Amino acid sequence: MLANGRLRPHMIQMFTEAQEALADARAAAACVGVTRLVLTDFRNYREARLTLDTAPVVLTGANGAGKTNLLEAMSFLAPGRGLRGARLAEIDRRPGADDPGPTHGWAVAAVVATCRGTLRVGTGHDATAGERRVVRIDGEPARGQARLGERLGVLWLTPSMDRLFVEGPGGRRRFLDRLVLGLDPAHASRVAAYEQALRERSRLLRDGPRDPTWLTALEEVMAEQGVAVAAGRREAVQRLDRVCGEADGPFPRARLTLAGTVEDWLGTMPALAAEAQFAALLAGNRQGDAEAGATLFGPHRSDLHVSLAEKGIAAALASTGEQKALLISILLAHARLQRAVRGEPPLLLLDEIAAHLDASRRAALFDALLRLDGQAWLTGTDEALFAPLRREAQFISVRDGQLASTTP
Repeated sequence: MLANGRLRPHMIQMFTEAQEALADARAAAACVGVTRLVLTDFRNYREARLTLDTAPVVLTGANGAGKTNLLEAMSFLAPGRGLRGARLAEIDRRPGADDPGPTHGWAVAAVVATCRGTLRVGTGHDATAGERRVVRIDGEPARGQARLGERLGVLWLTPSMDRLFVEGPGGRRRFLDRLVLGLDPAHASRVAAYEQALRERSRLLRDGPRDPTWLTALEEVMAEQGVAVAAGRREAVQRLDRVCGEADGPFPRARLTLAGTVEDWLGTMPALAAEAQFAALLAGNRQGDAEAGATLFGPHRSDLHVSLAEKGIAAALASTGEQKALLISILLAHARLQRAVRGEPPLLLLDEIAAHLDASRRAALFDALLRLDGQAWLTGTDEALFAPLRREAQFISVRDGQLASTTP
């Protein structure tokens, strides 16, 4: 890339073209983005306030400064347990010797510009109420976290996800469910209902009493909700696979398929027939599930299979760099799909995203993010990696839980 310490001519041209494309994209402000963010007693932040526009946000600072904590706070604008999957009490700020004030639980408040108008979200942990997350939308208490998914899409990539393709299927299911949620906000409620019935059935099989009437009622809920979950995943994977297949550029094209018993049934029979078959399978396998200590069949055991289209190999067999690029490719394709389906793209939270990308892929990523009309938050320790975004993004320095704008 370098010749005598200087960029080669083709690299200079590439960066120039990227800068021009970014400037054009910034000229039309994104329609989705956080314009105000307030954190209280969140991780290492006693209080933090940001006032922004909808342009990309670049957070830079040393490891441990609090960059990922900011992204985690943003991830609570969506249903679920955030990008770390932490218990709510674990997020409460721990006062230090020089800051002994008590904490009563953390809070995140945000004003979000969307294509449909301004959205105001407040959420947090009431330390006196156990593991209960409070959610308010536009000043009114929300009946459940699912309401957040109806109003806003949020998607993230973190370094811990770099091993998504080589570790167990649980992480891939969670990743897939986040993708499905972006297209179908009701998906979270269906997953929650299925998992609650699954836990109750497992408890009865383990501890008793094994009341057939009670078990049948739970299995009917599992069948109804499980088939709906599987159908939502199946449709989302099919649509996303088509969008990934049409992608062009420096990122590898992904091929996606879904593997699972119920998903396979939906390819050969109507949903009602699949519900009946699933309920019968659960009823017939009660003893086997009890002996195994787990429910052996159902959408909780499905898996997302990903491969590289050009090489025709499973993602698990690709290099570490190819796997990272593949994840980015899927994320960008999903953001485009969500924009088409819901009329607006998601907020993107990208932790340490640029560190292992070469210059051409970084430029392509920045260009793609600006063309989505949605705000992206990016973190890194080396501000120089984000130089192509210097004129287009909002740069914020993070140091020991303190924030300072460095945007020129």
